[in-house]
Amino acid sequence: MKSDQQWQELLSNEEFQVCRQKGTERAFSGEYDGEKAEGVYTCRCCGLALFRSDTKYDSGSGWPSFYQAADGEVVAVNRDVSHGMVREEVVCARCDAHLGHVFPDGPAPTGLRYCINSLSLKLDKDKVG
Repeated sequence: MKSDQQWQELLSNEEFQVCRQKGTERAFSGEYDGEKAEGVYTCRCCGLALFRSDTKYDSGSGWPSFYQAADGEVVAVNRDVSHGMVREEVVCARCDAHLGHVFPDGPAPTGLRYCINSLSLKLDKDKVG
């Protein structure tokens, strides 16, 4: 685990605000919202493989959306009652970085929509599957 000061030295101000302070980027502003390239989406903070491009879909929400996480227990889900709502927050299982939220309105086969901030991710185009 790193201190906030250490994270601030490693991340941009926007990345720190989203990943470490549970912020949200504006809809349709993230670099991966419309991304179609193949690869593996990793945690921006620790590099853990979180999502594969073959599970990404266009939900129309304005954030990259996936119907399932990568293999293994790579994400954790916490109850989020901020902003007068009850939601399921998604965090990196390794470093606890805030990724976004998961909703039960996604496509088959899972019915889930992992709505993830681009600022929380890095696309590794060299990894597939």
